[in-house]
Amino acid sequence: MQLPRLVDAALDRLVVPGYSRLGYAARRAGWNTLRAGSLEGRTVLVTGASGGLGAATARGLVALGARVELVVRDRARGEQARAALHAEHPGATVDVAECDVSSLADVRRYAAEVRDREAAVHGLVHNAGVMPPERTETAEGHELALATHVLGPFLLTRELRPVLRAGASPTSPSRVVFVSSGGMYTASLPTDDPEFRSGTYSGGAAYARTKRMQVVLAELLADDLASDGIVVHSMHPGWADTPGVASSMPGFHRVTGPLLRTDAQGADTAVWLQAAPEAGHSTGVFWHDRAPRPTHYLPRGAETPQARAALWTLCVDATGEDA
Repeated sequence: MQLPRLVDAALDRLVVPGYSRLGYAARRAGWNTLRAGSLEGRTVLVTGASGGLGAATARGLVALGARVELVVRDRARGEQARAALHAEHPGATVDVAECDVSSLADVRRYAAEVRDREAAVHGLVHNAGVMPPERTETAEGHELALATHVLGPFLLTRELRPVLRAGASPTSPSRVVFVSSGGMYTASLPTDDPEFRSGTYSGGAAYARTKRMQVVLAELLADDLASDGIVVHSMHPGWADTPGVASSMPGFHRVTGPLLRTDAQGADTAVWLQAAPEAGHSTGVFWHDRAPRPTHYLPRGAETPQARAALWTLCVDATGEDA
């Protein structure tokens, strides 16, 4: 039985009930089971897939019949993740590809390889994430969280446009999913200093700022790619018990441990967005627990057209892509 809408919204406003395993348990009772084999014949690329939410997303996609490519920085860890998937699903088709999403040069290299070897790609999940303990720049001079969460995914999506377009059909669009965070509610779109060069740097603040940027970028890319039969969504996983949370936020992990979701529960909506028919009928939506969620709780927090345009210009200028 589906939760009443007001109850469902209240869970999120109260944060702990909605983001924890309690919210997941309350909501899943009203969900339809994804059809077995619903992703057969579809190829989905998942970044940051060697562990945590990325590996759990890959596991969920493989269980539905998808061919999955684990896009990882560390091939050895990627091979371990592939072995674990094969142990659970012996007949699955799982590939491993190296790409450091924070490096624009590496993203271009990887995207060119995909275009050369794949006739079509049907899905892309931007899951790779970082929470730097101190401000760090990539070799190309970009703040690490910005490069990993925003610039790299923007470039990869635009560079894969031809194969994503080839994977789309009138009844089944290709799907791009950004794994954002509920932490984005605490941040506004940083248009004046997107590289976080001013003020006291905080990895948590950089994470929240760039996760906010992801949500807006998903909306902008949704408009940009709509004519190609490609839908773009963003989602947040709630509070999931992943190695990244344990290492980056040990205090939070210690206090909330009993309430944290499993990685599979956190990844559920990302998998659902790749497989469910409903997600193919819209684009540019922010989701949590298989339902659209507001991107702001207060109307005055909404981004201005000028701020949205500034984010697009930042991505275009930093990556050298055509506007």
